[in-house]
Amino acid sequence: MQRIFIFLFMLQASVMLRAQDTVPVYFKLAEIAVIDQKVMMPMRDGVRLATDIYRPKGNARVPVIFSRTPYNFNSWVDGKMTSRTFQDAYEAVSRGYAYVVQNERGRFFSEGEWDILGTPLTDGYDAFTWMAAQSWSNGKIGLTGCSSTAEWQMAVASQHHPALAAMVAQGYGAGIGKVGRFQEQGNWYRGGAQQMLFTSWLYGTQNDSFRPTLPKDITQQDLIRIQRFYDMATEMPRVDWAAALKHLPVSDIIRNVNGQKGVYDRMIPRKPNDPEWFKGGLYHETMPLEVPGYWFVSWYDVSTAPNIELFNHVRRNAKDKAVADNQYLVIAPVLHCSYNRATENTIVGERSMGDARLNYDELTWGWFDMLLKGEENGFKANNPRVRYFTMGINKWQSAESFPLPNTKVTPFYLSGKGNANTRNGDGALGAKTPVKDLPDTFTYDPMNPVPSYGGNVCCTGNAIQGGSFDQSKLELRDDILVYTSEPMQEGVEVTGFIESTLFVSSTGKDTDISLKLLDVHPDGKAYNLDETIQRLRYREGYDKEVFMEKGKVYKVEMSPMATSNFFAPGHRIRIEISGSNFPRFERNLNTGGSNYDESTGVSVQTSIHHSKAYPSVIRVPVVGK
Repeated sequence: MQRIFIFLFMLQASVMLRAQDTVPVYFKLAEIAVIDQKVMMPMRDGVRLATDIYRPKGNARVPVIFSRTPYNFNSWVDGKMTSRTFQDAYEAVSRGYAYVVQNERGRFFSEGEWDILGTPLTDGYDAFTWMAAQSWSNGKIGLTGCSSTAEWQMAVASQHHPALAAMVAQGYGAGIGKVGRFQEQGNWYRGGAQQMLFTSWLYGTQNDSFRPTLPKDITQQDLIRIQRFYDMATEMPRVDWAAALKHLPVSDIIRNVNGQKGVYDRMIPRKPNDPEWFKGGLYHETMPLEVPGYWFVSWYDVSTAPNIELFNHVRRNAKDKAVADNQYLVIAPVLHCSYNRATENTIVGERSMGDARLNYDELTWGWFDMLLKGEENGFKANNPRVRYFTMGINKWQSAESFPLPNTKVTPFYLSGKGNANTRNGDGALGAKTPVKDLPDTFTYDPMNPVPSYGGNVCCTGNAIQGGSFDQSKLELRDDILVYTSEPMQEGVEVTGFIESTLFVSSTGKDTDISLKLLDVHPDGKAYNLDETIQRLRYREGYDKEVFMEKGKVYKVEMSPMATSNFFAPGHRIRIEISGSNFPRFERNLNTGGSNYDESTGVSVQTSIHHSKAYPSVIRVPVVGK
């Protein structure tokens, strides 16, 4: 009876689609695939997750490509069938795979209550067990996705399910809790300062506590029928996030725009070492990860450096040598999840990256064919361990590791006579430690923060346009310290992690230090490469808060940045230092209080010291010729 109903439904859809001629890929898919939508896959606690399955016709047992997501993959939108899911399914089925897409618990037609990253972890494990046991499955599963469709993968992979054979994770930083030098807790923080992207993202993603739900005994037939006119997607009113993110306190921003009541309210008070971060769906370095991984990163994504750190962590710590050997990395010069948007002239912000295209589809299918089908397809012979794009010379390069083996870490010491404010000041970067320099001081007023202009960001609506932009006009602000090297006599490739040690004093108990790395062109344009920040109460680690004494100088290790950029002859290396980068990062109100529930800030004077006693420095990885 069920098959008859699905057949009649598809026949009706076929007639409608032929009349509308909107999704021709559906007809190609229907010719080669068994289409089984709204399968309610049971979890161990009885909750059922809505799942669409597309598999080759016939009796062959095939590997599974699994996409698990909090986003809407319903085939019907505005009364018409959409093609994205069908396109992905057609690509998989035509290559001899089953394609399975599933909504996380509590999202759309899936039952239960949603939490970020699709917890509990047992849902992912149970889904693997169910798929591996199907008569059409060969027992091997590969994961694919970008952003939220990738971020859940790592923690679930640590559960050691025998069917999980390969991962393809793109833009996956919000799934990383603590790894190596980074404790961002899923991109919620950088250096202990909240990244405001989650405020705007959760507004459009989290479930309201009063959302409508379907009966628990609803049948697959009824779900297939009603998906045409109830797609369970919220219609969130558009928000001017450029204005909305300025609201204080931060805890009330979503409430202030009449948003949903959801997980944001319980997440916003958390500190970087709150035990709740270690109970959910985040991957932490203490969790074993024994799955081959193909990792895709972007130079202008929100968490480039932590993403690369995870790749290195798995390579170093996988107990199975074959797993350690099956870790591959691609770093593209694009924004978050914009890999396939590269063109012959890829513009990221205002800067041209030239032809940054890469055939990502063929790379990932070659990866899956090797690991899920056992094909001897030359993947390892034809693909480097690390494929990275170097900006400035605008070309793809390859290496066996990251950072590169032939890298020389070169120090650039901050110097000047106490007048580094603005790009017209005397702040410099040089090879020698200054002896008698005077510190540079700026006033940080949280009611007039330095605005974010471009950068490594996603998901903030109209508040920030990500990418590389000329910062030279912004550098005329007196609350930005600017330090610039002499022009390069020869071209220099900088590829790897950029580390910074600053010596700081302040009139406040707590404040932030924001830092940017830039490429200054001969015409004076200064293009941002990466950025970081450090909340000074966490300068000694994230397990405790240590406030400052007025005027006392403290050593501050900044969270590392990462890039690959060629500084051509005549170009200069520059850093900017300020007390804010807003709304990329939450403003520090400088009170020493909890910040998230405060509405009033105070101005502080912050000094950067550079001398023989206080050798503030950035360490730049220069690639040997």
